[in-house]
Amino acid sequence: MTAGLGTVLKEWGRIGCVGFGGPPAHIALLRKLCVDDRAWLTPREFEDAIAACNLLPGPASTQLAIFCAWRVRGRAGALVGGAAFIVPGLIVILALAALFLEGSPPLAVTAAGAGAGAAVAAVAVQAGWSLMPAGWRGAPERSSRRRWSLYLLLGAVAAATTGPWLVLLLIACGVAEVIAQRVPAGLKKARALPLAVAGAGGGGVLLSVAWVATKVGALSYGGGFVIIPLMQADAVDHYRWMTAAQFLNAVALGQVTPGPVVHTVAVVGYAAAGLAGGLLAAVVAFGPSFALILLGAHRFDRLRADRRVRAFLDGAGPAAIGAILGSAVPLVLALEHPWQYFVLAGAAVLALVLRRGPVLTLLAAALAGIVIVALT
Repeated sequence: MTAGLGTVLKEWGRIGCVGFGGPPAHIALLRKLCVDDRAWLTPREFEDAIAACNLLPGPASTQLAIFCAWRVRGRAGALVGGAAFIVPGLIVILALAALFLEGSPPLAVTAAGAGAGAAVAAVAVQAGWSLMPAGWRGAPERSSRRRWSLYLLLGAVAAATTGPWLVLLLIACGVAEVIAQRVPAGLKKARALPLAVAGAGGGGVLLSVAWVATKVGALSYGGGFVIIPLMQADAVDHYRWMTAAQFLNAVALGQVTPGPVVHTVAVVGYAAAGLAGGLLAAVVAFGPSFALILLGAHRFDRLRADRRVRAFLDGAGPAAIGAILGSAVPLVLALEHPWQYFVLAGAAVLALVLRRGPVLTLLAAALAGIVIVALT
């Protein structure tokens, strides 16, 4: 069953406007639209699409949105639906970036940013923790739990300490698992994309922005938080486009705005080169997602059946989860005010004990920041 491009623009644009809460919310909204309401896909087809997108590098929920639009209206639908899903959140986050990154923002804005930024580490731990049960249950089927735990630990340590070299660790864990499972030689398909972006380039601010965005778009296995240490190392430590506090604000904005969490890279681009940098970062970061669907969606069934790809992800997957957990360390180290640690503790209770969503946790932390600054 197909639909007109106008319908795709409307429905995917609606999800892009109301999709607060990250991948779980996006998946639920896409399922309701494509399976329950319109019957464009069967439940099995939708579940297979989720599994296939999780095998690909890049933001999985964005790729799922593009894939569903492709199934409904072909390549034109994929382009229109993907853009409609991404653009609303991009507009919001660039507008907020202009407010948070201006030379002297209002005190309330600064306080809200500091409060929300303090909670980001707790949200990162929540994101990683939520991915662990499914990975742990699947480990005995293809990979031993001992190796799974080792990859998880290595990912956490790498994210906490190595910053820009994290990608090499993810690739190494994937290759190690292929060897451990004794998959026949020929890993080229599984590692072609990661190795294609493992080099570095330079020359000009916009070229540097494009390079950072390329890594973000191609290497976010498991969720947007996996590339937080990499972005922080580039944006704060290497290029010095932003302060550590501003970077925390950027991560918080990526969580509280609708659409994919990878929108965070647009704030980094904005800090580096203004609106042009923000738009360039977004286009480059989401480029791989469109390319993978437009060029390879018809081969998704073959991809899921490829033992080499699955073995590679059996190693890279838990390492990516560990990296999400380990990303909390540099985020905590970026806090500047003593009171932020109390906000972080409260956010940890909300996110990990009471299991509230990231949007509520960050908004509560932002409000706490405003109150604390006003009283001091």
